[in-house]
Amino acid sequence: MKSAYIHIPFCEHICHYCDFNKVFLQGQPVDEYIEMLIKEFAITLQSYPTETLRTIFVGGGTPTALNEQQLEMLCKGIRAELPFHEGEFTFEANPGDLSIEKLKILSEYGVNRLSFGVQSFNDELLAKIGRSHRVKDVYKSIDAAQKLGFSNISIDLIYALPGQTLEDFQSTLVEALAMDLPHYSGYSLIVEPKTVFYNLMRKGKLILPGADVETKMFHMLMEEMEKKGLSQYEISNFAKPGFESEHNLVYWNNESYYGFGAGAHGYIQGKRYSNSGPLKKYMEPLRNGNLPIFEENIVTKQEMMEEEMFLGLRKTNGVQISHFYEKFHENLFDVFQAPIDEMTNRGLLMIEDDHVRLTTEGRFLGNEVFQAFLL
Repeated sequence: MKSAYIHIPFCEHICHYCDFNKVFLQGQPVDEYIEMLIKEFAITLQSYPTETLRTIFVGGGTPTALNEQQLEMLCKGIRAELPFHEGEFTFEANPGDLSIEKLKILSEYGVNRLSFGVQSFNDELLAKIGRSHRVKDVYKSIDAAQKLGFSNISIDLIYALPGQTLEDFQSTLVEALAMDLPHYSGYSLIVEPKTVFYNLMRKGKLILPGADVETKMFHMLMEEMEKKGLSQYEISNFAKPGFESEHNLVYWNNESYYGFGAGAHGYIQGKRYSNSGPLKKYMEPLRNGNLPIFEENIVTKQEMMEEEMFLGLRKTNGVQISHFYEKFHENLFDVFQAPIDEMTNRGLLMIEDDHVRLTTEGRFLGNEVFQAFLL
């Protein structure tokens, strides 16, 4: 076990596209939630111990929506219960949420990476997608973080937003890249059920750019990142050398990780599990000393091999053929000859230097390639 994901489900504002497990902050039992979360760390480590963790990622929701006392309580609990001594310690943050006091607390407890949900450098679009921050907040928050010594900073961008043009996305990229940060993520908008956007789409009130425009935006994203010397190490992620997200690479390398918090997912000893999402159902078993697991599935060897392919092919390096054999004692081509042949013939996959990887064209049709490996 190398990694732990910790979920903070509280938000001061719900974005129109978000389908993550989250609740409005106001009136919620936040202090008790943090207590139960820390209890979950302890109970899980008793059942599934590990010597040391290399990465911790605190996501949400909005972890930085916690007040200073709650943030310190959380960080103190992480340090007390989890065997993390050095490595990558990331907090997700919303621009405008991070006061100097909160930044100092994060720094004091060893947080060394911040991931800001920026999404766009257009105030009009930010309002349209339900974000509470504005462009000025992005500059203010990142400047404050850098002055306090945070150098490993990432920002998320979303493209193919309602009413977004190619020119607008180009402008956002220029502004984002001018900040010269070590890591950027860029995702196309996916309209998920149970979101504001989904309801608007069903009523015919959500006007999105077409598939052609979305493809051009993705091409633009790759081009502009490359010009700035940022390597596309995964379909949606770009980094300066040495600043790749170690935590996310655990997912794409199909390795084990703890999932803590309401609605969190984990992968331990060949079992994928998810915690109960509603706060009450999450906290109740923990009060009685039990884990809040809602569902767990033992992953078969065949499923593990399929996951190895559709997760690993997200990486620019793809899947290493010799590593696949070491891990599963199976020849990759014996298991997946048909989809490899089909996707190679279509020019979407290539085999090179002990790796199977997506071609440039394959990156545009990634989901189609991944699905081919679900036998």
